[in-house]
Amino acid sequence: MNDAADSKRLIEMGRDALRIEARAVAALVDRLGEDFAIACRMLLACRGRVVVSGMGKSGHVGGKIAATLASTGTPAFFLHPAEASHGDLGMVAKGDVVLMISYSGETAELLTILPLFKRMGAPLIAMTGNPLSTLARESDAHLDISVPAEACPLNLAPTASTTAALAMGDALAVALLKHRGFTEEDFARSHPGGTLGRRLLLRVSDVMRRGDDLPTVRPETPLPEGLLEMSRKRLGMTAVVDGDRHVIGIFTDGDLRRALDRRVDIHKSTMADVMTRGCRSIGSQELAAEAVLIMEKHSVNGLLVLDEQGVLVGALNVHDLLRAGVM
Repeated sequence: MNDAADSKRLIEMGRDALRIEARAVAALVDRLGEDFAIACRMLLACRGRVVVSGMGKSGHVGGKIAATLASTGTPAFFLHPAEASHGDLGMVAKGDVVLMISYSGETAELLTILPLFKRMGAPLIAMTGNPLSTLARESDAHLDISVPAEACPLNLAPTASTTAALAMGDALAVALLKHRGFTEEDFARSHPGGTLGRRLLLRVSDVMRRGDDLPTVRPETPLPEGLLEMSRKRLGMTAVVDGDRHVIGIFTDGDLRRALDRRVDIHKSTMADVMTRGCRSIGSQELAAEAVLIMEKHSVNGLLVLDEQGVLVGALNVHDLLRAGVM
């Protein structure tokens, strides 16, 4: 078989698998009923955590579902059913809700620990492909994830069924977060290391320069000394302040170019002669993302940070925001 024919065949096989899995997920839409609502109410009423358990491929799906729930406002963790029988059941506490995933609904490791959850009085949500299975019958809410066929041509490897289980887990998580009014800020608190978390949680005070790293000069400072201060602090600007550190103006690389265009005598000029008055500023407790908006709106590369009395407390530039992952 030539490469072109082989490529065409491989692409078509991949498309077949995607079509099968897409149909499996689409079939879930009309299948959602009162049990889904019951499951959601159980999770909303949970005063502990959601304990997700499954074996094999269902266990991998369960781990992802637990992670999605936890990051969207529903505390959850994954419990391996085999390890549960050897001590990990101690992780389960009163007030927890259990979500078990098994396509057959007859997974031995799950059925072994099922009576223990029952004895604890833990509400049980089952996600299976067989509504008549033991796990489905013993559950308080059953979510049917049955599929007509797996994407595997042997109809053996869990493919479409695991995709359906994953989608059902996402449906639960999204329904819960929408009902709770979960916001971007809530999401960011669970993802402080991600881009969104940095954008929504970082304050100007977290990224600004301060102390000895903050370039400042007085208005009577000779221009050459102001240039040295800018060079030492490497911020591309310096604040011009009075004796009480109230900001009078700012001097930037752009101000230097404009001064040279005007043929200003560098050796005889002071910072008051070349600075820009009425500069852009921001408060230290503003979000760093707000600093980005101000810079973009006014086409500036840096901002001074002032307190409520207009006293200089910091400064930052585009590079500070880039390093912090805000831009």
